[in-house]
Amino acid sequence: MAGRKTGSMGRYLYAVISAGERTYGPFGIGGGSVYTISDGVIAAVVSDVSEMEIRPERRNLAAHQEVLGKLMAESTPLPMSFGIVADGPAAVQKILSRNRTAFCEQLQRVADKVEMGLRVTWDVPDIFEYFVLTHSELRAVRDRFFGSRSEPTRADKIEIGRVFERILTADREVHADNVETVLAACCAETKRNSPRNEREVMNVACLVERGKLPEFEQRVFDAAKLFDNSFAFDYNGPWAPHNFVDIRLSPRAGGKRDFRPPPLATASRKGLPNRGGTRNVYRR
Repeated sequence: MAGRKTGSMGRYLYAVISAGERTYGPFGIGGGSVYTISDGVIAAVVSDVSEMEIRPERRNLAAHQEVLGKLMAESTPLPMSFGIVADGPAAVQKILSRNRTAFCEQLQRVADKVEMGLRVTWDVPDIFEYFVLTHSELRAVRDRFFGSRSEPTRADKIEIGRVFERILTADREVHADNVETVLAACCAETKRNSPRNEREVMNVACLVERGKLPEFEQRVFDAAKLFDNSFAFDYNGPWAPHNFVDIRLSPRAGGKRDFRPPPLATASRKGLPNRGGTRNVYRR
């Protein structure tokens, strides 16, 4: 195995790729050499680590992302969640063999594709006041409870919040549908992620063929033209296809594991350093 070290060190898993044994360089967790362990069909990209639990510190997150970035420059890997450590080379090979069918299917699914992210937000000073101005139903409820001389009750405020949330959700669905309709022709798949705050209209991940990236960018601009200056479009990538890979490692017989799962406080792609960059697309 290329780059293999002896001893009782664990093997940190970054990704799964098509078979091939090679060494990439000393840019893994803790400066470790990154190399592959193969079962002859597929291979895991790993580095040696002295601890079985890797903390999600910035330097470790950055190293994890750097490895994925270098892999993405050559092909599309199946990215692992941050923090997975196998007991050793034999454990890595067992993981590959037990999950080979799923790995091969997903490698074929994402082959020659990348993940692009698109985030649309309401670019307004006060999101509630914006909805009051643009939705007569919410304006009527607000005026009914706050237009009188008496102070609104807790129940009144809850009702206003309920109406606001319902209208907010409905608008998000309509806007997301309109954007995805424009993007559909250049995306193999899309996945909507939950909005992270009230101002976020949509946060969608797009699986795009590498050759269609220029078309994707143009279609983002085309979608943005459907909206007025109350909206901001930002897209980012390319990324490894985190949102389109479902890796659930199978434990060995008896329920024991050959690997240490990531800590509960592990980071997603959103918490990793932004190698792809974010571009503001359109503000009119």
